[in-house]
Amino acid sequence: MTEDATIHKSKRFSNGFLGPSKTAATNAEVPVPWSRFSAWLECVCVVTFDLELGQAIELVYPHDVKLTEKEKTSICYLSFPDSYSGCLGDTQFSFRLRQSVGRSSSWFGHEDAYNRDAPVTLQKEHAHFHGYVYFRQVKDASVKRGYFQKSLVVVSRLPFGNLFHSLLQVIAPEYFEKHEPCLETVCNEIDQWPAPVPGQTLNLPVMGVVMQVQIPPKVETSGGSPVKQPQTEPSLTAVLIDLHVIRCFQSVLIHMQMLWELMLLGEPVVVMAPSPTVSSETVLALVSAIAPLRYCGDYRPYFTIHDSEFKEYTTRTQAPPNVILGVTNPFFIKTFHCWPHIIRLGDLKMSGDLPKQVKVKKLAKLKTLDTKTGIYTAYKTFLHKDKSFIKRLLKGIQKKRPSEVQSAILRRHLLEQTESFILPLERYLESLMPPQRSMSPWKTPPQIRSFSQDEFMKTLEQAGPQLTLKGDWTGLYRRFFRSPNFDSWYRLRHREMTQKVECLHLEAICAADLLTWNKDKSEVEIVDLILKLREKLVTRKHQLPVKEELLEKLEQSIQTIISSLPEDLQTLLHRQ
Repeated sequence: MTEDATIHKSKRFSNGFLGPSKTAATNAEVPVPWSRFSAWLECVCVVTFDLELGQAIELVYPHDVKLTEKEKTSICYLSFPDSYSGCLGDTQFSFRLRQSVGRSSSWFGHEDAYNRDAPVTLQKEHAHFHGYVYFRQVKDASVKRGYFQKSLVVVSRLPFGNLFHSLLQVIAPEYFEKHEPCLETVCNEIDQWPAPVPGQTLNLPVMGVVMQVQIPPKVETSGGSPVKQPQTEPSLTAVLIDLHVIRCFQSVLIHMQMLWELMLLGEPVVVMAPSPTVSSETVLALVSAIAPLRYCGDYRPYFTIHDSEFKEYTTRTQAPPNVILGVTNPFFIKTFHCWPHIIRLGDLKMSGDLPKQVKVKKLAKLKTLDTKTGIYTAYKTFLHKDKSFIKRLLKGIQKKRPSEVQSAILRRHLLEQTESFILPLERYLESLMPPQRSMSPWKTPPQIRSFSQDEFMKTLEQAGPQLTLKGDWTGLYRRFFRSPNFDSWYRLRHREMTQKVECLHLEAICAADLLTWNKDKSEVEIVDLILKLREKLVTRKHQLPVKEELLEKLEQSIQTIISSLPEDLQTLLHRQ
């Protein structure tokens, strides 16, 4: 799943710039400077090549954005392709970096509301920044090195690759000609955008162009889990970046089952690619392969030897971490030869011919810098390949079926496979919920039963995955239980289930006859009940989907009970 972004030329806007100045926008509408801008972006950076300093940040906008020195250094190195890539002309790619410890969000309180309503794969990040790069390298005789080299970088906590790469295609060419005044105007325009709201179609004007964006809402099952996606959303793709997954996976189609399992289990994977574009697109396509399940390991679409986590991820004193790294420097072949899964790719070129499928090779063959393309691993899949599906995709390439259609077919297949895998877990979680009849307004909410792996395995005989794929499903589940993806998924679902129990309990309280209960109780018991109900209302009213009329009834009942108490107690409670 991704945000769906399309660009429309607007008749309302001329080729000039749109929007009031920063001061006017702030005074007229925005109480906090740059609050609307911060709902979308952290900042915009310009990175250039300095003969003495190397890569250096030339400009950060807005000017008062505070990036740490570590973050600035990381952005500098991640914003330029390494010398092995040989990128001439304009190149777009993305990266992801860890935020410095102690940094807080600058979204002025809107983060919780957005993340509550957005699909888990599109939620705002707490600990990482996403960087979207437009890099230009062209010959320039006026520069000592003979080349103009500069990157315009959009930094955000939102994984909206489609939107931000489209934004860069609009503003970067103009910026490289007009420089800072252009950038300031663009940022002022972004500061007029409406906040990102899942489920709404938003029109975002910039430089005479309107980008139309639709962020899909979280889709819930009866159990409250964002699993089943509606079948009526052909325009909403299943990736985090606007790319054709068939292009990313064209040379590994016969190994899609293996790649899906590696992502599901959170295995350490290195993607070695010829350019940062291929690297970042492939890593993001891999991460999205298990949607709507969230990939919960770390992932770096573009990773360099200058990265601050380089030593952490390349140490040989411990097992490789649960991370996917996209690299372009051949040096990494020696550095990562002990990693369990390495994907070596060539250029992603969509031609009418059937793409050559890479082979699975032994890790021992990964030694030299000119290592051939292939998947270097000893991994054996738990499930068998779906040969008919692979044949369908390959036949589509031979018949020159449009890549958009091929990508949609592949996404749908991966989505259905993940949903089929998750559905038995969802059914089992539902059985752990306390029955609604056990909800009593006069008792604390009943507990959710503990998750038992063995008990779940017994349910597979009657309620296993509804797919024709054969293989060791039980073994795959047991391995999944040891992965970070399961841990994160279960924590999220348990939190949702706990909220549902709280919601049902609050509804039971709202529906109860508190006035009748009040008749034979002491003043101490009544005051204690009122204080507890008030606390529950305050903490839960804006978090739980309780019907408004029930909440109003409860508040009226509380006020009626208070009015029946002596005046001194009424005064005391009204002050609370």
